[in-house]
Amino acid sequence: MSGMSQDTICAIATPVGEGGIGIVRISGDKAIDVASGLVRLRSGQPLASVKSHALHHADILAASDSVQTGDSSSLQALDEVLVVVMRAPRSYTAEDVVEIHCHGGALVLQALCEMLMRRGARLAEPGEFTKRAFLNGRLDLTQAEAVLDTIRAKTSSSLKLAQEQLRGALSREITRMRDALIGMLAHVEAAIDFTEEDITFIELHELEAGLRRTRAEISRLAESCREGRVLREGVTAAIVGCPNVGKSSLLNALLRTDRAIVTPVPGTTRDVLEEVLNMRGVPVRLLDTAGVRDTNDQAEQEGVRRSRTAMEQAELLLIVLDSSAPLTDQDRTLLLEYQDKKRLVVINKTDLPCRLNPSELRAPQQSDSNWALVWISAQTGAGLDELRDRIRTMILRADFEAGEAAVVTRLRHQDALVKAIEALDGAVGSVEARLSGEFVAMDLRAAIDALGEITGAVSTDDILDRIFREFCIGK
Repeated sequence: MSGMSQDTICAIATPVGEGGIGIVRISGDKAIDVASGLVRLRSGQPLASVKSHALHHADILAASDSVQTGDSSSLQALDEVLVVVMRAPRSYTAEDVVEIHCHGGALVLQALCEMLMRRGARLAEPGEFTKRAFLNGRLDLTQAEAVLDTIRAKTSSSLKLAQEQLRGALSREITRMRDALIGMLAHVEAAIDFTEEDITFIELHELEAGLRRTRAEISRLAESCREGRVLREGVTAAIVGCPNVGKSSLLNALLRTDRAIVTPVPGTTRDVLEEVLNMRGVPVRLLDTAGVRDTNDQAEQEGVRRSRTAMEQAELLLIVLDSSAPLTDQDRTLLLEYQDKKRLVVINKTDLPCRLNPSELRAPQQSDSNWALVWISAQTGAGLDELRDRIRTMILRADFEAGEAAVVTRLRHQDALVKAIEALDGAVGSVEARLSGEFVAMDLRAAIDALGEITGAVSTDDILDRIFREFCIGK
């Protein structure tokens, strides 16, 4: 994307497909000039003279039959549109921006982009509008990422988290901690410069306390990454168990629809069914698996193999047992497997007489933090609300609430915070060992740079390309 500031770019900013409205966005120094050759305002004004940030009724002029043949023998109205000019720096990219709101047919939008390109614009690359907003100081990197998170939000909690980040909650926290470290670095470097003057700019105990305090703040922020990523990306939960314990019935009950086929015949489910649902504000990707058992049926064997694969990939296992039948050897095996994962034991069919012995459900080596138990009836719905609550508390901290404090949402953020923590550990060690100020300053600079990578105060083309390639064209 080198040299993008000299180019004028255009792209369709609305989703692919038919719609009532389609929007083509143009940005760059020549955006108004490029659009002027195609836009005829109903008021008769030149586009360059209109008021900024106001909608204007217009027609798009095209060469006759240009949509089919490209013949430029005469001009005609291609579409009736609304046009808005947003002059720099009061626009999304902080450049001159023109948006043309036309009818949402794919042919009209494509023809409009082609005409703009013939007049000197080029098609924008994925994320280029947002990248320009960052490069022009309109957004920092965390806010740019929050734009994408807002678009992709699957629940109200993930949307709230994205909006808080877009408004600068994480940026302000990072900037505050970075400024504190810059202040300490200034004192250390001043002491280095005036080492022969016997001037004390900061006492060692004050410097050490400040380093430890900021390290603790960075560490708390880094620890929020798990919750942030869960809300942004969701988690995968596999519904597992022996045949006919009610796995598919549980999926249907949670979805409130007949997504999976349910019959009394064991082995009905042969493949892994997948659905995503909002579980108390957390996006959960539910996998309904085939019953795990020894079988000679080749199709069912493949289903069992896929069930095992799903269990290995899942972050949470919902191990379903039948309360109306005694525990089987296969049930006991499932309860003892995958002890490194979070496991929620779901006792189903509580609407039937109980024949399961609850004392057999716990094994001494199972840890409380990775293991929980809930009794339900997928048939009547009893216990499903408690199940939803249990799933959320196993995924998120009980006291976590999106939007109450700055939260890290990406591994990129966490990696940078870990680098900052390691650098501060080095600085504290140098202070404790009474080493030269140059050692402390070196580690402080490393920590400051690591924090700067999060907001983009320190960035490389590789980091920027990796972030913005996730975006769609037109954003």
